[in-house]
Amino acid sequence: MTIVIKKGDTKEEVEKLLLKLNKSFKKKKSLWNVYGKNTIEGDALEIQKKLRDEWD
Repeated sequence: MTIVIKKGDTKEEVEKLLLKLNKSFKKKKSLWNVYGKNTIEGDALEIQKKLRDEWD
């Protein structure tokens, strides 16, 4: 969606246009919400080895 703000627009008109823009955005999912945070402590290579051993 494109919003055109003209030089002579008042603050109220600009605010209305910006509100329309904010309403048009959908809430995006972040990777943190989908996958969660890493709760395993340790070195990244150690974690990778542990996970690989679990699959075997």
